[in-house]
Amino acid sequence: MIKLVVGLGNPGAEYEKTRHNAGFWFVDALAKRQLLTFRNEAKFFGGHCRSVGANPISILRPNTFMNLSGKSVAACACFYKYAVDEVLVVHDELDLEPGVVRLKQGGGHGGHNGLRDIISHFGKDFFRMRIGVGHPGHASKVLSWVLSRAAGPDETSIHNAIERGLDEMNNITNDQLQVAMTRLHTKPSGER
Repeated sequence: MIKLVVGLGNPGAEYEKTRHNAGFWFVDALAKRQLLTFRNEAKFFGGHCRSVGANPISILRPNTFMNLSGKSVAACACFYKYAVDEVLVVHDELDLEPGVVRLKQGGGHGGHNGLRDIISHFGKDFFRMRIGVGHPGHASKVLSWVLSRAAGPDETSIHNAIERGLDEMNNITNDQLQVAMTRLHTKPSGER
């Protein structure tokens, strides 16, 4: 069962609307849906909030830069004694088109520096929600691509993917991950 949801991004106003911050967009919207407010927690190196109830979940927004995310994730997971397979990391994904969202467990970092750092601190068997941001077409353009804002239709598609992911959070946090995967991996009606 997922007990910690982490959104990856870079802190600061200059990064707020960039593709690389899709994970932040997700956890911000998740906290808003649950009427929660992030508090800066020095011990977690980030903003943190926690729901109440029978199955509370923690939501984490690391204040470290993307390539140091593992320090924040490991600190929060260690404090609450969350196992690696109780953690969901939400991040931007170059290999998926804008509007696509996928859920999986484990795997490598695929060149994503945030995932690379989390794996080095915490292991690789955490769950990942991958929010498609598209690829610029050549490796030399990747850095400027992820650190820039998506064009209008792409940004709308990214936000639509985030909404689809948010709609599955009840399944994800109630041990219905296979149901969520099936629903997220099925094209919505009207999508080409």
